[in-house]
Amino acid sequence: MDLLYELKSSLLTILPPSFWDIIDIAVLSYLIYKVIQFMKETRAGGLAKGIIVLVLCYMLARIMQMKALTFILDKTFDVGLLAIIIIFQPELRRSLEKVGHSKLSKLPVFSNSASEGELASKWAYAIDVICESCEDLSASTTGALIVIERETKLGEQINTGTILNAVPSKELFGNIFFKNTPLHDGAVIMRDGIILAAACFLPKPEKEELINKALGSRHRAAIGMSENSDAIIIVVSEETGAISVAENGELTRGYSKDTLKKTLRAKLLPEKTPKEKSQDKQSKEGTKPEKLGLFNKNKKG
Repeated sequence: MDLLYELKSSLLTILPPSFWDIIDIAVLSYLIYKVIQFMKETRAGGLAKGIIVLVLCYMLARIMQMKALTFILDKTFDVGLLAIIIIFQPELRRSLEKVGHSKLSKLPVFSNSASEGELASKWAYAIDVICESCEDLSASTTGALIVIERETKLGEQINTGTILNAVPSKELFGNIFFKNTPLHDGAVIMRDGIILAAACFLPKPEKEELINKALGSRHRAAIGMSENSDAIIIVVSEETGAISVAENGELTRGYSKDTLKKTLRAKLLPEKTPKEKSQDKQSKEGTKPEKLGLFNKNKKG
C-alpha cells in the first residue's frame, strides 16, 4: 500500500498544471516584474541592495553564532516592513493611484456613464476657452496656472483657495490672473469643465533640488501637483509667455494654441466608438441643405 501511495503521489506531481495553476503563475510573474520595475524607477533599488547586504550579514552572524549581532538584526527585520512602507509612502501611493486609474476602474460598475455625454460637451467648450485664454495671457506675458482635475479628486487643494463654481470664459481667466488682483497668486482648479476654485496652493515637487533652476514657482508647483495626482496642469510663464503642460511629474514646454487644444482634446474628451462615428456621419449627411434645383433643365422659366 505504501508503494502504491508513493506511486500515486509521484504521478500527481508530474501531471500537467491546471488552468488556475497557469493563471496563478502568470499573476505572480507579473507582480514580480512590477516590483522589479518599481525598484528600478525609484529609490527602492538602493534599498534592495541594502536589504540583501543585511540578510547576508544575518546569515553569517547565525553561522558564526554571533548572538549580539543576530539579536540586533532580528529586531531590525521585525520592523523592516513597516519602515519600508513609511520611507516609500509617496512611491507606494502613486503606484496605488495608477492602479485606481487603470482601465479596470473605468468599468461601468466604477464609472458614471450616464453623464459622459454632458461632460464631453462641457469639456469641449472649456478646452476652447482655455486655449484662447492661454494664447491671450501668453501674448501679454501674464502668468497663469490652470489645474484640470481628472480621476484624482483635489479636495485638499480646493480648500486652500476661493470657491467660484463658474462657467469658464476668456474674461474670467483674464480677471483672475491679472497682476495684483486678489486671486492672481495661485492656481485655478477646474472640475467637469467648470472653474471650481481660484488662488489654490499646490504641493511642492518631491525632488525639487533636481528641477532646473531656470523654472519659476509656477512651473515647480505644476510639477508637484502632477506628481501627486493624474491632473493636467497648464502653465503660462510670466517672464517669457511660454505655455507648458505638466503631467505625471513631467513638464513639456513650447505649446501653441493649436497644439494645446489638440493635447487637451486627446486627453479629456472620450474617443468615439466606430458605431458613434458612423452615427455622426449619417447625421451630418442627413443635415445637408437640399438643392433647390434653380438650374434644373426640365423646369421652364
